[in-house]
Amino acid sequence: MRHFIFKKEINFLEDIKLEQAMFGMGCFWGAEKKYWDLEGVKITAVGYAGGVSKSPSYQDVCTGLTGHNEVVKLLFDPTEVSYTQLLAIFWENHDPTQKNRQGNDIGTQYRSGAYYFSEDQKGTIIETKEIYEHSMRKAGFGSIVTEIKDAPEFFLAEDYHQQYLAKNPQGYCGLGGTGINLTLKSETLIEAF
Repeated sequence: MRHFIFKKEINFLEDIKLEQAMFGMGCFWGAEKKYWDLEGVKITAVGYAGGVSKSPSYQDVCTGLTGHNEVVKLLFDPTEVSYTQLLAIFWENHDPTQKNRQGNDIGTQYRSGAYYFSEDQKGTIIETKEIYEHSMRKAGFGSIVTEIKDAPEFFLAEDYHQQYLAKNPQGYCGLGGTGINLTLKSETLIEAF
């Protein structure tokens, strides 16, 4: 399957210079769009993860019976973009206090999820969650309900879902943040897109 933006095959083969990241933040179309233009991101793809089915289709996942989440997976160069910067985009561009939904998108496949590929990533997720949750509570939001776990097996979604909003610029995107930025050491890390 060829990437519509990067003009190369979508694959996540191990590369000593690159790291992987995976996030669920509601509909995967908008989530992928937040990352494909970011300097240091080398490939993005949408798919399904965290469920029981070994060959999920979009129709299967939409039933809510597979347990899969709609996710975006990416390869990035940590010398060009930090994992913390990727997490800032994750936290700021959806509402992690909503359980199994984002806006009008309702179901377990729309849950908030941050999936780690290393203990360092796990630590960074937990640290930024605590900081972001403090800011969210000060603004009147509830607790963060994001699923944080070891990266589950990733199943590539159908071709028509890949880079959907580049292929369909007027397409639906229910992704929306809370307007709260992830602030570390009294500085805004990344402005919400």
